[in-house]
Amino acid sequence: MTNQTVWKEFFLLGFSDIRELQILHFLAFLSIYLAALMGNLLIVLTIIQNCHLHSPMYFFLLNLSFIDTCFISATVPNSMASSLMDNRGISFLGCVTQVFLVITFVGTELFFLTAMAYDRYVAICHPLQYAVIMNPHACLEIAAASWVTGSINGVVQTANTFRLHFCSSHIQQFFCDIPQLLIISCMDTTANEWLIMAGAFTVGSFCFLFILVSYGYIFSTVFKIQLAHGRQKAFSTCTPHLTVFCLFFSTAAFSYMRPKALSSPPVDLLAAVLYAMLPPLMNPIIYSLRNKEIQGAMWKMSKKRFRFHIVIS
Repeated sequence: MTNQTVWKEFFLLGFSDIRELQILHFLAFLSIYLAALMGNLLIVLTIIQNCHLHSPMYFFLLNLSFIDTCFISATVPNSMASSLMDNRGISFLGCVTQVFLVITFVGTELFFLTAMAYDRYVAICHPLQYAVIMNPHACLEIAAASWVTGSINGVVQTANTFRLHFCSSHIQQFFCDIPQLLIISCMDTTANEWLIMAGAFTVGSFCFLFILVSYGYIFSTVFKIQLAHGRQKAFSTCTPHLTVFCLFFSTAAFSYMRPKALSSPPVDLLAAVLYAMLPPLMNPIIYSLRNKEIQGAMWKMSKKRFRFHIVIS
């Protein structure tokens, strides 16, 4: 009878049962969410409005910022609403949608980070052929392939997860996460675990090695540049991307690849918070602080807007 149960609603893990702490959680998540939202949307708006930033590197950065906006929006607003209304329930369809969105955005972000490494490799190692190799058509194809591949992975993983029957409706996480859903399944989840491991190992290893090899060639080329200004300029375009990739990969690895001995409900919750919120929050900050072109474009745009408002008033 338990195996035949079809849950219409799941219940997510709350941060506290104390009303004051629930309000504190809501305010903390709201602050982080608004900061991440404003930072990423500011980068998107800056790139769109500044014609000098209409290049492959910033085209991929625009997509990355858009993905980060969607990624944090897939989990955090629902958690804030749960704390504010003291209701941890999420519908079955809502849980399915959340799993699909999280998997899709995570996979797509990894593909875009790989594409950005390739873009930097071509720009630094083959500068004379850069305009030919990274032409607008090629960039659109890379972006489309990243989105389509990420979406297909999301569909496969989501469908494979929700074909299972669940013995419980209580998910020990603040959003619908596949590992936690497998724990409450009544069925054998070996096939699911192998599919997740195979996909993560294949895609993750390929992207990691591709980025590693790309930066090996990049650093080899940069160190051959005799002018210090040239080396500094090359490093300034690579450092933000490399930092963002390390942040994304480290939080994902800590969340899903740490040993079971280090797994416990508080640690799992902390890992999920870092994984879901830290990259979208820090990525725009990293690019804003380390990229002078982004800084200059933001300053020019803000100055133009400020003058406009003065003239209107």
